[in-house]
Amino acid sequence: MDEQRKKRKLEHLHYALQTEPGPLSTGWDDLHLVHQALLKTDLKDVDTSITLFNKKLALPLIINAMTGGAKGLEKYNRVFAEIAYEFGLGMAVGSQTAAVHHKAEVYTFQVVRKVNPQGLIFANVSAGVNPETALAAVEMIEADALQLHLNGVQELVMKEGDREFKHWALNIEKICRLVSVPVIIKEVGNGISWEIAKKLCELGVSGIDTGGSGGTNFASIELARNQRKNLEFLRFWGIPSAASLLEVCSLNLAVTIIASGGITNSLEAMKALAVGADAVGIAGKFLQVFAQEGEEGLRKFICNFSDELRLMMLLTGAQNVADIRKVPVVITGFIREWCEQRCENYGGERYGQK
Repeated sequence: MDEQRKKRKLEHLHYALQTEPGPLSTGWDDLHLVHQALLKTDLKDVDTSITLFNKKLALPLIINAMTGGAKGLEKYNRVFAEIAYEFGLGMAVGSQTAAVHHKAEVYTFQVVRKVNPQGLIFANVSAGVNPETALAAVEMIEADALQLHLNGVQELVMKEGDREFKHWALNIEKICRLVSVPVIIKEVGNGISWEIAKKLCELGVSGIDTGGSGGTNFASIELARNQRKNLEFLRFWGIPSAASLLEVCSLNLAVTIIASGGITNSLEAMKALAVGADAVGIAGKFLQVFAQEGEEGLRKFICNFSDELRLMMLLTGAQNVADIRKVPVVITGFIREWCEQRCENYGGERYGQK
């Protein structure tokens, strides 16, 4: 079983690089920022920093959960931790569940804290693990927050995946009570609906990572590992990233909201911040850039991301990240249709729909 788990970890990374994003659209193209021609500040005075879970970040950006837990994968976590340290980003590690029980792989996660001792780091386990395992994952890397991932679609497509889920809600509540750090619920690529967001807040979570469809597709990855023609339809299952974010933000919940799911550039990140996200998470694009262009390519990507974000903030009248929420946004196409049916606060001046 241990060898099978290690093999699966390596296969997930391999197929994440080989599998195309989608096939559902993220929906970011249906969101449009409104230019403000009379610029009201200087570029040097635009501030992209935020404070997230009591840690200051230079950008509202999280290197989202990717990997760890098998020999050789520590190199990815080391590089991503170095990048997070250098540019002032947050970082989440991949699922630590197995490493809690198989200590030989702990070092593949602990390297993150060694490289970035003061940085914002999220631990990561399944929402289905027992609370003691969740606590051990936090302690393993001295995490500042804990991601509990919801990956029901992936588990159902995976031949060796879980089939028991009814305990998830009660388990999340228990974990929130046990651990001393904020708990963030993260979908892995099929989105969070407003109904689930509301329920999660009742369970006591501190943050929601929407993880919508259109980016890394774990149904596709699992189907590449083990073809199951009758389950191909699950590649098209989920809530588009932009729609999921708008659903969750429409509730005005008192939680931190992280937008993720197919965000590949600064413009999409800016759109996510404009409609209510506190920060954005990127995984697949970072992995792709690192695989194709190495560490320097990744550094260049983040430098450009930072410069581009500052330019867009200037051009929309936002002097700091909090101001981005005041930027007018016009929503068109499929995402507009979705919002009209699903988002309670949609239709007002906030989203440009008079």
